[in-house]
Amino acid sequence: IGGLLYGFAGINHTFIFILICLSIAFISTFFFKSRPSTYIQTTNILQSLSEGLRFVFKSKMLLGALSLDLFSVFFGGAVALIPVIATEILHVGATEFGFLRAAPAVGAVVTMLLMTRFSPMAKPWRNLLFAVTGFGISIICYGLSTNFYLTLFFLFLEGAFDSVSVIIRSTILQLLTPDDMRGRVSAVNSMFIGSSNEIGQFESGLTAKLMRTVPAVVFGGSMTLLVAAITWFKTKKLVSLTLDDINNS
Repeated sequence: IGGLLYGFAGINHTFIFILICLSIAFISTFFFKSRPSTYIQTTNILQSLSEGLRFVFKSKMLLGALSLDLFSVFFGGAVALIPVIATEILHVGATEFGFLRAAPAVGAVVTMLLMTRFSPMAKPWRNLLFAVTGFGISIICYGLSTNFYLTLFFLFLEGAFDSVSVIIRSTILQLLTPDDMRGRVSAVNSMFIGSSNEIGQFESGLTAKLMRTVPAVVFGGSMTLLVAAITWFKTKKLVSLTLDDINNS
């Protein structure tokens, strides 16, 4: 939404809209009603987190899914370079930049709507690897493109493939985690996601400084493909698993 607003309305109106939304969200917190918690904390936070980590490392599929997401997003954080791509490679203005910035989100939304009709969960692990592979290829194509519309399309695909991997990973996490461990494992998952997104953007900026923009984006996409290939070789036995197999494991 932010990218589309930036493209249609300009930066000033976009920030005014953001301010209004944040103000509404802040005011809404005063209308929340507190509820007494039925959970009694028996361990400290660090111990709970370590228990979640131990559980993740015991499950090959869960560890593989989280690690695959961590490294693919780490090396695939090329979205951070969209401003440079827009100005130095595509030579477009603020409106076109807004469309580029919104393209991954639009791709994600469209794909999630399609997944309500066509589920990727028939063979989740295989489809997860396909999604990460598609994510890496779309990043490479995005880095090599010098045409605005092609770049827009590849960013759309990037968001589409990423949304598929997110849905599959989230489903695997829910199915493999017992109720009493779900909060702790979710905390570990959040730690993986948060660190990969932020550090991945830093990695993209650093490699762009060292290699220049296009080689940095292509390098990130290539490393994502390498991660997917290594994961496939390490988890060949999981490729043929169905959702029922995972649910019964």
